[in-house]
Amino acid sequence: MKKNIKLDGLDCAVCAGKMEDGISKLEGVKSCKISYMSQRMIIDVEDGSYDTVMKSAKKIIHDLEPDVIING
Repeated sequence: MKKNIKLDGLDCAVCAGKMEDGISKLEGVKSCKISYMSQRMIIDVEDGSYDTVMKSAKKIIHDLEPDVIING
């Protein structure tokens, strides 16, 4: 399952790279790309693991950038 998610308020390109790296390592994630310029995350997860992955991904994002609003 591939999703394109808007990340409003992403202020740091280095943090975006750290988010991408951390999320990519989560179990069930096939791929994750985060664009600082477009403030988007494209994530591809295994079927049935989306909710679990997104719970962990949201924690990673908010640990690095607490003000980011995840729209998706």
